[in-house]
Amino acid sequence: MLQRLLYNLWYYFRPPWDTGVSPPELVAAIEGPDALRPGRALDLGCGTGTNSLYLAKHGWQVVGVDMALTAIRKARRKAREAGYSVGFYATDVTRLDFLQPFFDLALDIGCFHALSPREQVRYRNELCRLLRPGARFMLYAFGPRSGRLMAMGISPDQVQRLFQADFRLLRVEEGADPNRLPSAWYWLQRT
Repeated sequence: MLQRLLYNLWYYFRPPWDTGVSPPELVAAIEGPDALRPGRALDLGCGTGTNSLYLAKHGWQVVGVDMALTAIRKARRKAREAGYSVGFYATDVTRLDFLQPFFDLALDIGCFHALSPREQVRYRNELCRLLRPGARFMLYAFGPRSGRLMAMGISPDQVQRLFQADFRLLRVEEGADPNRLPSAWYWLQRT
């Protein structure tokens, strides 16, 4: 509950991760030479909806979920103002039983790495239920680190172990976050 409260407070202002710009990795996946064909997309930890709206603009039917009601309210307002129909829900990403399969794309930019190991398993189980075989899963996550309020992050080996039974790891692009701490993009495909 503390985590939910903190995120809601951050979204009253503008948290540092809410840049209003879709990352180049997502743009390449949607507009690049091997662009994914539009279908149904699930934006996990969608925040104020920047990436959900980007996907909607490119023909995707999008559902965005975030535990911060403050962020979801802002996302809904942005969608209304832009004239896009996106389903935004204030909910826990590990409890998506209200959603119906099948999605063609799941996107997570900075949500998964803040979940506990037990929550990560429930998250994976929800993705397995919601993604159709062959669907893509784009995950951006911090490497393991300790924070002032909570530990977070996940290593490439942990991602591989957690998802290997139900997903094929297509590629990993390791890098660093704006604070020069380890992070990575993971491209997975539902088997």
